[in-house]
Amino acid sequence: MTNKHTAEGRRLALQRNLFLAAATLQIGCGLVFASDLFVEMHYFTRHVWLELFGVIALATGASITLAQYRRLLVRNSKVERELGAVAGDFQGVVEEHFRAWRLTEAERDVALLSIKGVSIAGIADMRQTRVGTIRAQSAAIYRKSGVSSRAELISTMVEELIAGLELTGPAIPPDIENRS
Repeated sequence: MTNKHTAEGRRLALQRNLFLAAATLQIGCGLVFASDLFVEMHYFTRHVWLELFGVIALATGASITLAQYRRLLVRNSKVERELGAVAGDFQGVVEEHFRAWRLTEAERDVALLSIKGVSIAGIADMRQTRVGTIRAQSAAIYRKSGVSSRAELISTMVEELIAGLELTGPAIPPDIENRS
């Protein structure tokens, strides 16, 4: 696990703990008000009615807050599962292309690092080789995959994942469509 993921996990845990502390504080305040209301219940003054309204509002707010928090946790779990599935699908698409293109082990590494956005010099440093070697391997990857650039290589990978998605709006803006 990288430091970025560890820091993100700590930040999320802190946020969750702060939220739960705030909810606990709301519930605690509600209990204090409710016990005070119980003691003063035999005097039905305007003050008691205001306290009763405050207790009901506080309890309602705390209930809504906890219900929303629970819904967010469920939604977050669902989104994380879906994201994991997409990441798995993407990895499968990448591996499938690499096999079909018959990339060597070194070419696979270079292609994957290229897709991740690492510069040629960065790839050379990571693989402890020369920039010229990485350029030659990139050329071989482009030749075998039938593309001419890193952008086309990435596009080839992403295209399969989004092939089934439909546009939410018109493909051609109406003002352009009417110009013909």
